[in-house]
Amino acid sequence: MSEEITLVDINDHITGYGTKAAVHEKGLLHRAFSVFIMNGDKMLLQKRNPNKYHSGGLWSNACCSHQRKGEVLSEAVHRRMEEELGFDCELSEKFRFIYRTRFDNGLTEYELDHVFVGAYEGDVRFDPQEIAEVRWIAFDALKREMLDRPEDFSSWLIISAPRVMEMLEEEMHEEADQLP
Repeated sequence: MSEEITLVDINDHITGYGTKAAVHEKGLLHRAFSVFIMNGDKMLLQKRNPNKYHSGGLWSNACCSHQRKGEVLSEAVHRRMEEELGFDCELSEKFRFIYRTRFDNGLTEYELDHVFVGAYEGDVRFDPQEIAEVRWIAFDALKREMLDRPEDFSSWLIISAPRVMEMLEEEMHEEADQLP
């Protein structure tokens, strides 16, 4: 929690840096990223380690973290994929959004979150300090679970996953329409 992460304004311009602990205690707007990994029509989810500083034990997207001081965003994204999941792959940034969630432990996540999407087939060798388990889930099953049990998911996944799934479903339909 002592690493310095990147503070931003609502237009994503860097305004400074702060320790991860202080930023979350004060609820300061900071740059973050969320990575969604697909394998065909399935999405990789991680269950956060129950001992995480917030949202422990909740299902979330494949990888999420913060840009550190001195890093460019793409470096941070690929660094965390290797650290958390044990693999790396090509990614494309799809959109960004701002959200704010206050947790029961007094911490606040106030992020300008950059959302990246990639495809991967292979082994996931996750870091058990970060992740309790992983699973691949079909879009329809994820939509049902998010509707039936939203309390099982991280706040940022509830916001971003529907948009990611909608974008990917549109892309699949467009590709299907172009087939001979």
